[in-house]
Amino acid sequence: MPTTRCYYEVLSVERTSSSTEIKTSYRRLAMKFHPDRNPGDSEAEANFKEAAQAYEVLSDPERRARYDQHGHEGLRGTPGHDFGRMNVEDIFSMFNDIFGGGMGGGQQRRQPRGFDLETEVEIELEEILEGTTREVEFKRLDVCEPCEGSGAKPGTTPITCPTCHGNGKVQRAGMGGMFQMVVPCPNCKGRGELITEKCGDCKGQGRVAVKRLLEVSIPAGIREGQVIRIQGEGEPPRPEEQPDGSGTRGDLHVVIRVTPSDDFERDGDDLVTVAPIAFAQAALGAVIEIPTLEGESTELTIPAGTQHGAIHRLEGQGLPHLRGGVRGDLVVILQLVVPKRLNENQRELLSKYAETEQLDFDQKSSSLWSRIRESFSGH
Repeated sequence: MPTTRCYYEVLSVERTSSSTEIKTSYRRLAMKFHPDRNPGDSEAEANFKEAAQAYEVLSDPERRARYDQHGHEGLRGTPGHDFGRMNVEDIFSMFNDIFGGGMGGGQQRRQPRGFDLETEVEIELEEILEGTTREVEFKRLDVCEPCEGSGAKPGTTPITCPTCHGNGKVQRAGMGGMFQMVVPCPNCKGRGELITEKCGDCKGQGRVAVKRLLEVSIPAGIREGQVIRIQGEGEPPRPEEQPDGSGTRGDLHVVIRVTPSDDFERDGDDLVTVAPIAFAQAALGAVIEIPTLEGESTELTIPAGTQHGAIHRLEGQGLPHLRGGVRGDLVVILQLVVPKRLNENQRELLSKYAETEQLDFDQKSSSLWSRIRESFSGH
């Protein structure tokens, strides 16, 4: 399935993300869109394949470098897989190092592992300065206590499946009958047992939905879309893998959403704000007050002759780096404000000034957006 979407956008990571961050994000998306969790959902399957395609490129340092430099065009003619035509189980078999062979029919099967879960929390930009906590409420499937995960009514016992004779798998002929395939038993869904009397609490599923409430610690410097992984707060292995729920639980992935600020825009660890100035301040120079994220103000001295769109940096007034604590800068873009109404005295003074005003139209200066780009790129 050729994709036109940016691979970094597909995996919800940044271009500077490490291989571990890319791997974690892919695993989260693959669990979210796995067909077992979205039966009959063609859109989920398409998202599942798209994430696998993006991961195959970004997990390979050589192909990632080529993609970073040339985009999708740089991958033409390079070896790859047609994820649009691949079976979803085949995709999982390619990444057994990530999923531990516990899904998709991998040959080297490890300890059963349950599904990961995902939820979102919203924080304010100001909370990124010091970090914060949030209570997260979510639902997950847990082992049914009355039947201990068997799905059978307490006091009854499941019978051996007559189709697979308790093996949970059966052999079927492959294409043209030339070879045999081992597949999960369609009668017992791979459990090897059949329930004659279902548990009244879980209706024979062996799992029930329960609510969980957790307090999640959100570190300073975290960014929009980043994920906090809480180990073991996902679901237990599926009943057909481990009826009693033993094995490894999945994880809970908490996706961070940051409420847009009216006063600041974020650029990495820097903050960007716009400060209005009057013509007289720009012409004569002035000291103006600039609001900061802490809610206080700091002084900025602007020189005489300051132009509209001039950019100043206030070092250490931005956001802390997630891994180091060193703060970025507060980038101030000055905006010249032209008054809409003048009183008679102001109009008279400006008229006199206009009679003496001379502009050097031959002086070449870069455009506003050029100056902004240069400020952020450092060139």
